[in-house]
Amino acid sequence: MQVRIIDGKAASQLMEPLTALVVKAGEAILAVNRAAMRVDGKQDGSPVTEADLAADRIIADGLARLAGDVPTLSEERTQLACPPFRDSFFLIDPLDGTKEFVAGRDEFTVNLALVTRGVPVLGIVAAPALGLLWRGIVGHGAERVAFDGAIMGAAEPIHTRALPKPGETWIAAVSRSHGDPRSEVFIDSRPNAVRKTVGSAVKFGRIAEGSADIYPRFGPTSEWDVGAGCAVVTAAGGRVTDGKGGELKFGERGDTGFIIPEFIAWGDPQAARF
Repeated sequence: MQVRIIDGKAASQLMEPLTALVVKAGEAILAVNRAAMRVDGKQDGSPVTEADLAADRIIADGLARLAGDVPTLSEERTQLACPPFRDSFFLIDPLDGTKEFVAGRDEFTVNLALVTRGVPVLGIVAAPALGLLWRGIVGHGAERVAFDGAIMGAAEPIHTRALPKPGETWIAAVSRSHGDPRSEVFIDSRPNAVRKTVGSAVKFGRIAEGSADIYPRFGPTSEWDVGAGCAVVTAAGGRVTDGKGGELKFGERGDTGFIIPEFIAWGDPQAARF
């Protein structure tokens, strides 16, 4: 089967139906009783719940209807993946921040990216319990949308903020569950840096909307944790690099799986100096 090459212009036609699909998956997550749900462990030790699987089913069915000729890579269906993905594919984390979800907190997300030739060109990061989503198409801008169930508010254009001036505070978005020493050293090297604890891919949304400056992660994570946020931050005027300032590539898969060893999300690309 020949795969479509979907660039930013063509992706814009998919944004609204993809947003509706992500919001529907979020509704399914919220419908799960966290107090009574079953929590299982994967081989890598990470948790998976019935909410993860319900959201994944909705997204899989929806993508089959919307763009059945485009491959998908989902965290919950990696065994079905046929890498490398040379052209366009959807990259999905149906419930990012499962630990946050299990703990009863609200900072968990549904992440969906469209990746073309290794680069995320469209991203949607939805936080259903917060009633917020961030979305963007690289080269076409980004926006934040409030929603209540399937009722969507007006889209608000967003942009990353400029590099803090000398003496001003850097705001670093940091994980509640995945701290690492190298990230701490990196943050400490920024002048007047303060930490803002944020769960899941919400951190990318905060960078994109200009309420945080940097989000470093000097520890391994998976492509589906990063792809959608990478597209949103880039569309909003920022940049996401590897730990040395290089470009991230998605869908190629190395010997260790779909792993990103480290990355840094920058609100201002001019701040990305190594």
